[in-house]
Amino acid sequence: MILIERKISLPAYKIVYALCFVVILSLIRSISYSYKIGVVMEAPMALLAIVFCGDTYTQEITSKRFEIHRLYSLKRRLCSIGIRMVLQEIVLFILSGIGYGMFYYFQTPYPLYETNQGTESELQMFLLFLVAMIVTLWFWGILSNVLSCLFRNMWIGMGGSIALWLVTNSNLGETLFGNYNLFSYAFRNITDNQDFRWMYGKVLCLFFCILLISLMPKIIKKRG
Repeated sequence: MILIERKISLPAYKIVYALCFVVILSLIRSISYSYKIGVVMEAPMALLAIVFCGDTYTQEITSKRFEIHRLYSLKRRLCSIGIRMVLQEIVLFILSGIGYGMFYYFQTPYPLYETNQGTESELQMFLLFLVAMIVTLWFWGILSNVLSCLFRNMWIGMGGSIALWLVTNSNLGETLFGNYNLFSYAFRNITDNQDFRWMYGKVLCLFFCILLISLMPKIIKKRG
């Protein structure tokens, strides 16, 4: 079953455009210090997750497999969506790690950034980035998919997610939400590596992820 879901959810074109996105980002987004890599990657990778996961279920409609898929039990349909989401999120997570390395390869930023509280090692910054990206990718991917299922249209799902992305990934969003911003990692206090208040935003993302997942059975049952 996993092999079948992989073929459906991860066609070659999706892998290619996602990889090209990461490569181009690492080429055109200029940075000077290595600590900025995670800052400049979070929002674009969230945008990629929106596009990448928006058709997780609606592709059943566009490919005309919908009537067959509706014959399955609700549990099996939810399991199918869950497997597809996990597979896609794993690919996005791997691409995030690859993209981080590409910034080093193409731009050779200064390797260390000394803060007022000490020095963060490159490994610490990378691991912190990966933790933040797990939450970021999952939230924006599941949001796009849930909205697409709700409206039975991936363009509406992507559009609604991008609208929220534009609000939160802005100076207005930073001012309004502070450490509770959905992009709190990118807006964190980079001068103090002991300040982890930005994690409030990631905890909020996790809460929304759980809420959205809990709504999926009702949405699929009602909207088909």
